[in-house]
Amino acid sequence: MPDPAPQPLDATCPRCGAVFHCGMHEDRPCACTTVTLGAERLAALQREFDGCLCIACLRALAKSS
Repeated sequence: MPDPAPQPLDATCPRCGAVFHCGMHEDRPCACTTVTLGAERLAALQREFDGCLCIACLRALAKSS
């Protein structure tokens, strides 16, 4: 079986433009799993943005909820 394609180590936050490390495809949980957003807020973010947001944006959005 072929190895899966390597995932990029860095991503660009579509909200603020910051470059950050996305750990979604790693063995341990990504930092984003420490942020709790309501179901409505999460659904709105998924409609508005493609890809992951940086931890700073996620924390700011969670704080403003």
